[in-house]
Amino acid sequence: MLTAAILTVSDTRSAGTREDTTTALMAEILEGIEIEIVATRLVPDEQDEIAAAIVELCDGATLVLTSGGTGLAPRDVTPEATRSVIDREAPGIAEAMRAETAQFQRLAWLSRAVAGTRGRTLVINLPGNPKAVRECLGVLMPMLPHALKLVSGDDDGGGGHGGAGG
Repeated sequence: MLTAAILTVSDTRSAGTREDTTTALMAEILEGIEIEIVATRLVPDEQDEIAAAIVELCDGATLVLTSGGTGLAPRDVTPEATRSVIDREAPGIAEAMRAETAQFQRLAWLSRAVAGTRGRTLVINLPGNPKAVRECLGVLMPMLPHALKLVSGDDDGGGGHGGAGG
């Protein structure tokens, strides 16, 4: 079974001053496509804490989704934390999310989200807004099972694009 860990990045949610509804939303959507949630974590917008959490969560999941910290605000450092711990970037994933969701919300172009692999785990940054998370996951759903099989080594890549050389 495919497994996922969810990392929510938010100063206010991690401090308990704002309710975290994003984690439950992400878990519900992933479980709907039979991806088991094996861990969740909530950290403030601190690059070292985000990077350490991604590394730890990658050890037990085939997918790590982060939510929050992908915008232009000075404290939005999730992309930098992610780049510091991934082995290979997968720019098409973040590009697809921006392109598709910008049709509904032009501010999607301001997202600095990244995606990539760490070992046999796929790491994808999502926005912090629940509506934007739902829209981005809608973009990812058709490709996610195949991408996870490729990353984990359970598929030879024979499905065309996304295999070796794309």
